[in-house]
This record gives sequence, C-alpha cells and structure tokens, in this order.
Amino acid sequence: MKILKYTFALLACTMFTNCSSEDDNDNDDLTGQTGELVLKFDNAVGDQDFIFGTTYSKSNSESFQLSNVKYIISNVRVTDTEGNTFMYPTEDNVFIVSELDGNNAGEIWVTLNGVDAADYSSITFGVGIDQDRFLLGADGQGDFLDLASDEGMMWSWASGYKFVRFDGTFSSTTATDAPLNIHMGSVGTSLDNYKEVTLIFPNTVLVRENKSPEIHIKADISKVFDGVTAVNFSEGYDQVHTDVNETPIIASNVQTMFQVHHVHND
Repeated sequence: MKILKYTFALLACTMFTNCSSEDDNDNDDLTGQTGELVLKFDNAVGDQDFIFGTTYSKSNSESFQLSNVKYIISNVRVTDTEGNTFMYPTEDNVFIVSELDGNNAGEIWVTLNGVDAADYSSITFGVGIDQDRFLLGADGQGDFLDLASDEGMMWSWASGYKFVRFDGTFSSTTATDAPLNIHMGSVGTSLDNYKEVTLIFPNTVLVRENKSPEIHIKADISKVFDGVTAVNFSEGYDQVHTDVNETPIIASNVQTMFQVHHVHND
C-alpha cells in the first residue's frame, strides 16, 4: 500500500511540475506581443491635489495661484527587468501634459500603444524638446509644431519651445496678486534646458496584449519653486522666460517634480 501511495504521489508531483512548467513557458513567451501602457499624470502641490485658483504657500512667506499648468514630455522609454529598453516611436514620442485636459480625478492620460510586451522596472522621459528633434527643423516636427503653437508652448519672438508654462499670480510681503509667469524652455541651440527623468516602479509593470497597466505619476508643482534651489518670486522669479541664469535653475527644479505614486497592472 505504501508503494502504491508513493507511486501516486510521484506521478501527481510530476504532472503538477509539467503543468506549472508549461504555464510558466506560456507566460514567458512574449515574442511578438505588444500592449498598451497608460501614463496618468496627476499634478499636486506637496500633499495637496492641485486645483486652479487655489492659493498655495511656498517658502519665505510667499504664496501663489495658477490658472495655467502645462509641460512637454518626450523621448518616453521603459526598461525591463533584464535591462532591455523600449523606446516609443520617435515621430509620436512627444506630448503636452495640460491640467486643462484632466479628468474628474485631475489625471491627464498619455496612452502609449504598441509597447513591446515585457516586465518593466523603470521609465525615462524628457521634459521638453531635445536638440536632435529641434534640429530636424519645421518639417521634422510633424503635427506637434502646430499643436505646440496652438497650446502657447512656443516663443512668439524667438526660436524654440516653452517646456513648462505656469501662469497665475503671487503674493508676498511686498506684493498682492502680482502677475506670475514661469515659461522655461530652450532658445534654439544657444540655450538648452532639456532634462531627463528616470523613475523606478514600486512593482513590476506587466505589459501584455491583454493587459493595459497604468502608471500613476505625481507631479509636485511646489518643487518648481522649492526644489534643488528655492527661488523667490519677489527676487525676479515672477517672470521667467529666457534668462540664461534663471531658466537652468527652474529646469533643474522641474526635473525633481515627478515620482511614481503607484502602478496598476490591469
């Protein structure tokens, strides 16, 4: 009887192992598969959700309200757990994230189609337009040139893009509801403020033909003013455009405003 039990147990174990192995092979064979990846940008100020017209405090007793929040992201790519990188197709790999396009939850969705199926561990993207894309000229920008112009993300008096655009008002000990305009970008090849951001996922993102994982990216606007370098509106940072000293500081601050809040593997 014991021999019979052991034989049955061994057979069952072998069958289970084979089934598990086959399932694993099915799951691991992603050849030719592509899927959808959704980036959900959610603007905030510190721990607060960003809302137009709300007054937010910053360092040095200053406060601000914003009526316009937009920024350009480009060169989006994801790296898998084996170190392989998938770059989204260049011609479509540039987006304007505008708070005005947010849903009821305040999220702005960027949907990437045709992403290679893999187990991804991080994402990298640029804030703005890199010099290679800029040097392609007007014809090389495709439809994005008209979109950026319509969205007010290009200089009207110089060559180049505005990478971020924050418009509103600020108050300090010496001013009340004074105009605030943070327009940071590049000017041709003479002023290059393009920066890249790499974010590690808190858990593996599984892109499959039958899954549409969502990456919730929090963008903390307060870091633009109180990031690597704290800046004061009352000391000239109320009007930031193409100054060679001010804009690199804002660019470095913007680079720190993003973090992955959570991931959904649907």
